[in-house]
Amino acid sequence: MPRDFPRTRRVGEQIQRELAVLIRDEIRDPRLGMVSVSGVEVSRDMSHAKVFVSVLGDAQDAAVSLEVLQGAAGFLRRQLGHRLVMRHVPQLHFKQDHSLEQGARLSALIDAAVRGNHDDSDEPGPDS
Repeated sequence: MPRDFPRTRRVGEQIQRELAVLIRDEIRDPRLGMVSVSGVEVSRDMSHAKVFVSVLGDAQDAAVSLEVLQGAAGFLRRQLGHRLVMRHVPQLHFKQDHSLEQGARLSALIDAAVRGNHDDSDEPGPDS
């Protein structure tokens, strides 16, 4: 497991905050759905950044939104260059973040298991 470098983490957090504002305010493409930036991983040499986004909607909406974001990566990188105090702004690579979907699925499974366990406890046992 790679060491966590505090500077790369700080830069990633700053890029995440700025990208969230830029995507919300500057990108006017109607194909772009409801997108939230859930995380940014910056390489140790600060040349590349993986931007994890969550998209509200189905898989087709997510694919279109990722395509729009990848097409706007140069524009977003240029805008980040104006907003951040960095000599070189990393190249942006957008990836879909599935953690919210997985979390909702696990939560539904836990709720179903608890409901199933609750229903079993209402029935009288063999000892009664």
